[in-house]
Amino acid sequence: MKVVAYSIKPFEKEYLAIANQKKHDITLISNALSLDTASYAAGKEAVIVVTNDDVSAKVIDKLALLGVKYIITRSAGTDQIDKAAAARNGIKWSNVPFYSPQAIAEHAVGLALALSRHLVEADRDSHHFDFRNDNLIGFNFSGKTVGLIGLGHTGLAVAKIYNGMGCKVIAFDPAFPRDAPGIEPVTLEKLLALSDIISLHLPLSASSKHLINKTTLYQMKDGVMLINTSRGAIIKTTDVITALEKGKLGYLGLDVYEFEKGLFYEDHEHDSFKDPLLEKLMDNKNVLITPHQAYLTKEALQEIADQTIKNLDSYSEEPMKLIA
Repeated sequence: MKVVAYSIKPFEKEYLAIANQKKHDITLISNALSLDTASYAAGKEAVIVVTNDDVSAKVIDKLALLGVKYIITRSAGTDQIDKAAAARNGIKWSNVPFYSPQAIAEHAVGLALALSRHLVEADRDSHHFDFRNDNLIGFNFSGKTVGLIGLGHTGLAVAKIYNGMGCKVIAFDPAFPRDAPGIEPVTLEKLLALSDIISLHLPLSASSKHLINKTTLYQMKDGVMLINTSRGAIIKTTDVITALEKGKLGYLGLDVYEFEKGLFYEDHEHDSFKDPLLEKLMDNKNVLITPHQAYLTKEALQEIADQTIKNLDSYSEEPMKLIA
């Protein structure tokens, strides 16, 4: 199958090559998919995309005119794909349902630990030979209540870590799994009220967009820690900034950001204009932001590449299935 893969980073190439084994003719480009770059898909049967690519209706219409029949996203999230437009054009899509949930889980807990013990601040001070302890008082996780919103593969992996740290783990998920030892199912309202640490592990949808807002923040404990490694738009950024300023939020760890598209994954250090909301967030010493890297382990990258190629394999076999 002839394919073009958009938004490819140099570190992805090796993993895709190992997974592909020269089965498919894949053109790897660093450009993000957009109306302007859709033309690179001319003569291709499929495109491979990622979360920050533009897979809106207008782009999909153009891809269809170019002969594209399949869209494969090398991510679990599919909110960037206009599924109605894909269906209208007869284009099939697929994703990587899950990959190394441990990678994202460990990063989420890492954010929480770094925040609780002021590790970034301590490291920065130490590099300037300032070894004072005055402003580095943290707290034990053992005995604390951790609330998980979303209990899929990643949420379950996070729960295991926190259980091992001696935390009480509670969770809210409309589809609460039957086998979830060590996790107490609760309502969202109860989770917000009881949790010392709240960690988000759910996909972005119409119902989850801005789930964390002025109202839900008000229901949380004063000084609560909030961690998000899912999707940026689950949090209403302006409301979170207000909660930080008022001391309602004590700590905030983000690997995703509501307005990260066109910003994360690239170097913007020398841009003349900086995102004012993001700057406001980073002005808080109790905020830790990483650039959507929770997935970024060797194991996860190979699993993503393997599943991406499996999706291509499945599509390439369709004509043979029809003949049979």
